Amino acid sequence: MNELVTGDAVVLGLQPARLPSRALAITIDLAVLLTVFVLLSIGLAVASVTLDEAAAAAIAVATFLLVLVGGPVAVETLSHGRSLGKLACGLRVVRDDGGPIRFRHALVRGAMGLVEILGTFGVVGCIASLVSARGRRLGDVFAGTLVVRERVPAGRAQTVPPPPPWLVGRFAQLDLSGVPDGLWLAVRQYLTRMNELDATVRWSMGERLAADLVACTGVQVPQGVPAAGYLAAVVNERQTREARRMAAAAGRGGPFQMPVTGPAPAPLNKESPGERPTEVRPSGAGTPTAAPAGAGKDGAGAEGQATTGFAPPA
Repeated sequence: MNELVTGDAVVLGLQPARLPSRALAITIDLAVLLTVFVLLSIGLAVASVTLDEAAAAAIAVATFLLVLVGGPVAVETLSHGRSLGKLACGLRVVRDDGGPIRFRHALVRGAMGLVEILGTFGVVGCIASLVSARGRRLGDVFAGTLVVRERVPAGRAQTVPPPPPWLVGRFAQLDLSGVPDGLWLAVRQYLTRMNELDATVRWSMGERLAADLVACTGVQVPQGVPAAGYLAAVVNERQTREARRMAAAAGRGGPFQMPVTGPAPAPLNKESPGERPTEVRPSGAGTPTAAPAGAGKDGAGAEGQATTGFAPPA
């Protein structure tokens, strides 16, 4: 499962979940909650057998509220919007702006879920989800939340768009050593999915990521440069530096060094069978010149003159 989230658990995809997947997730959650509720009720009934009817009824009501209302609220708060059923179906609850939910969001959703899911056997929740353009039930409307899909189809391309040509190379002197890997991941995911975001969410998230990047580099975004273009240009600069570093490692004889091919040089003062070394002898002006192949008996300029055995490079 690919979680498109930033370091603050901000979901970048924002693909609203539809009724079938949400219904399956709720069914799984209810099965788990009812199992816990039944087991806990049996245990408390055995433990409170000596109490009067009013005390037993109070314990039953408290158990019901604690398990079926407090349980989902606690789970969604601690897991940032992912219950067991949502985790199995690849769903997550987020704020309208894509940020992680807080306790108050989970509390409103849990309180409304008691009415529209448990009180009406899910009829009100199904109708509200079908009517809503983004599949939200009443609890999501009042809490300002949205249930989104986290899983990305396997065939979807995840490439970072190139920066505007006028920004290429503009950040060559920027110090990127202080940028953590989590922020790089968030920026890359934002750039690959920003065209799928709502315009307002895309702008606010781009500004937020650009501000985080400025805080790590210590250099402000140039005047007139949009946040998305700035992020794309900085990511492109990082990729360029990585490519140069790999090329430099290959040049130093690292693991990417290409083998040198070609014939090995012949040793000096030795003749290969059937070949005669080329002689270099001084000319009249003292400049070394190569003697013709047929000059002399042993390649020398005159009878008995020894050769040097040195072969100049071709």
